[in-house]
Amino acid sequence: MKPSIYGLSRSALTDWILENGEKKFRAAQIWDWLYRNRVQSFEEMTNLSKNLIAKLNETFVVNPLQQRIVQESKDGTVKYLFELPDGMLIETVLMRQHYGLSVCVTTQVGCNIGCTFCASGLIPKQRDLSSGEIVAQIMLVQRYFDERDQGERVSHIVVMGIGEPLDNYDNVMTFLRVVNDDKGLAIGARHITVSTSGLAPKIRDFAREGVQVNLAISLHAPNNDLRSSIMRINRKFPIEVLFEAIEDYIQMTNRRVTFEYIMLNEVNDGVQQAQELADLTKNIRKLSYINLIPYNPVSEHDQYSRSTPERVAAFYDRLKKNGVNCVVRQEHGTDIDAACGQLRSNTLKRDRAANRARIAAAKAKAGIGDSRA
Repeated sequence: MKPSIYGLSRSALTDWILENGEKKFRAAQIWDWLYRNRVQSFEEMTNLSKNLIAKLNETFVVNPLQQRIVQESKDGTVKYLFELPDGMLIETVLMRQHYGLSVCVTTQVGCNIGCTFCASGLIPKQRDLSSGEIVAQIMLVQRYFDERDQGERVSHIVVMGIGEPLDNYDNVMTFLRVVNDDKGLAIGARHITVSTSGLAPKIRDFAREGVQVNLAISLHAPNNDLRSSIMRINRKFPIEVLFEAIEDYIQMTNRRVTFEYIMLNEVNDGVQQAQELADLTKNIRKLSYINLIPYNPVSEHDQYSRSTPERVAAFYDRLKKNGVNCVVRQEHGTDIDAACGQLRSNTLKRDRAANRARIAAAKAKAGIGDSRA
């Protein structure tokens, strides 16, 4: 399969142009066509020679994704199911915030982190997404608005979709450079957040990049016993190791870290656990922030349910009494397949059921009985 040209940073595109005997300014022209004009084919790049267009077509595709399903919520949230060139499925979510349009992108097909409450991990990791496949998610969401001529643009990105972003480190970093480029989409680094479940060595690598991109930690528990029971990654990088990396990150960057904490009813939402969380983050309180997230139930994980409003309020109050910066995150898309990975999982289940029905119908037509009878 040919790679997407979206996977090239501007400097990499310039290198490719020079290696193919073209003038350097051609890279700037192509970049402008891709990210300012947002064309969907090389033939639309009308100031390029036919020979260069042929070279581009031989080497790259523009958009590697096919749109399978779009779900629109009453609150303006839009959830997309995209098909990759190899037939794999991924999700992307657009959320309308008071500060602009925010897109949550996926970085892997499936996930190996092993969070027991998460729809994303229902299917093990199949592969990493290329940088071009990640960029294409932003481009297709932006195209959704371009086609409606609403004059709106994607202004914020959260790298929190299916998969562990720091497990696909190089492709995610290339993606960040492409979308942040001031001659392209120009999405400000401080408007981008990368989330990790806690890959401690990669957190330090990320700190050394010197980018202004925000970092979020999917914490979800204040102690090792509980976190290991709901997040397998904690067995490899326990809380002490994780927090050493976080403190190193803060020291190197002087940037605030956000902690994501999904509220699971009578699992991690007790007042005592709130106190443990306050104590755990005490040393970095001035440069940390906690998001309390309502849980979107997943049928395959029926041992978990959403925390009651009373338990959320008590948890929040205990954090605030300890001087913790925290908020209960606003929900988006509750009337559609809201949980991360849920649309993909449900679609795959429907596809499998439809395929079984087709096979059964074909057998019946051919007079082949059920071998189990």
